[in-house]
Formats: sequence, C-alpha cells, structure tokens
Amino acid sequence: MTYEVLAIRYATHARFAHENFIFPPDGNQDAHDTPMPMDYFVWLLRSEERTILVDTGFGEAEACARGRVLLQHPGDALRAVGVEPGSVTDVIITHLHYDHAGNLPAFPAARFHLQDAEMAFATGRCMCHGRLRNAFAVEDVVEMVRRVYAGRVRFTDGDATLFPGVSVHLVPGHSRGLQCVRVETIRGAVVLASDAAHYYANMETGNPYPIVVDVAAMAESWARLHELAESEAHIIPGHDPLVMARYPRLDRPDVEAVQLHVPPSA
Repeated sequence: MTYEVLAIRYATHARFAHENFIFPPDGNQDAHDTPMPMDYFVWLLRSEERTILVDTGFGEAEACARGRVLLQHPGDALRAVGVEPGSVTDVIITHLHYDHAGNLPAFPAARFHLQDAEMAFATGRCMCHGRLRNAFAVEDVVEMVRRVYAGRVRFTDGDATLFPGVSVHLVPGHSRGLQCVRVETIRGAVVLASDAAHYYANMETGNPYPIVVDVAAMAESWARLHELAESEAHIIPGHDPLVMARYPRLDRPDVEAVQLHVPPSA
C-alpha cells in the first residue's frame, strides 16, 4: 500500500544559525550568525483506505506565549486539503513537545499513537527540571493523559508497523521517546524524521540542534534514519524551510503544503 504524503506548514519563527546548532558551523562565526528561520509542520498521510495525521501542532495561545507566527491553525489547514479534523481516526504523535502535540480536543474521534518512553519522560522526574520541561506544554501533556484514561492511546515500545505501509521507529536524542514515521509512497519509503533532525544541515554536518536530551543518542538516530530511508532524499527533517522549496506545492490557494511522495527538485 502506498500513500500520498503532505507536509503542511502552519507556523514559522525567525531565528539565526547560532540558535540551531550546538557548535559553530565549521568554526565560522559569520556563518553562525546568518538568518536561519524555522518552519512548523504537520504531516498528512492518505491512501485509498486510510487517512492518518502525524502530529497536531499548536494554536494561537501557544504561538503568542512563545513568540511564534501562526500562519494557519492546523485544523483549518486540514480542512483546506479536504480533511475534517473531527473525522480523523488515527494520529501519530512523534513526541509531546508543544509544537507537535497541541490541539488534541480538535480530534475527538482520534486514537493517538505514542511511544511508552515519551509518556514516561513527559510525566516523570525529568520534568522537575525547568530546562527539560520547557519544550512541553503541561496542558497538552495532561490532555494526552486524559486520552490514556479514555482508552484512546495506543502505545509502542520501539519499532512497530501501525498500518500496512506505515511504521514508527524510536529515534531518541531530542526527546526520550521521539519516534519517526516511515511511509511507503510511489517513490519509495519516505521517512518523516520529525525532530530527530530539525534541519537538513543538522544531519549533513553532524551538528546537533541545541534542544537535546542525549547527544550520542541523537547521532545514532541520524544513522537509524538513513537505515530506514531509501536515500538521503527520502528523509524529511522536521522544521527546515528547504522542505517547502524542494518539493512541489499542493495546488491549493488556501493552504501552504508540499507533496513529499513526489521526488524533490533538488
């Protein structure tokens, strides 16, 4: 089974390169201070039989609190591509950071797919440390706990095939229970890295993004992404604006989305 895969851009944030790497790129301080904005995505997988959402983004309140530019609420973006949020039955949450796991009430019919390690991390002793919990929004985590008690979360411990043509794989480093998503498409298996690699350049230069729980695990997860993908061109980073430049746009005037099941232009 193959899927159409859309990357839907719903928010953006102005940043500089020094904010996106632990180490200066090649020791070049000038390069370290160049503009390097961050885009925010949710991903939609569609086949003839099934529609799956990967991550749920954030809304206006979190955008205001964190100084992000919300271009379009993820729910409205989904409607623009023909998907009513209330009809979504399966949502894969790559991890529980605020920009990937907000807006849960917008998906009242959904079952959520999450790693054991991520729930344990987001609700355990590590959240006693401000720096570690900063990327989480407590209300989002509480909303997910409510869904656990409602029987609406399916947990995975490591790698698993969730549906024909769709599997998840534990890629820790950025967060304890981060998972990527491997999707079969007409051009081969595409790997949605999420925050295992924020930018292409994090992987290409071996220079990690600074929000990281375990640098060594992040480096190993880059290798795992390459094992899962058919080529480097099949790995999709989680926040790189280059994704919007490299892939063909979806021909819809009311949403910013590109088609990842089509080969990139570069």
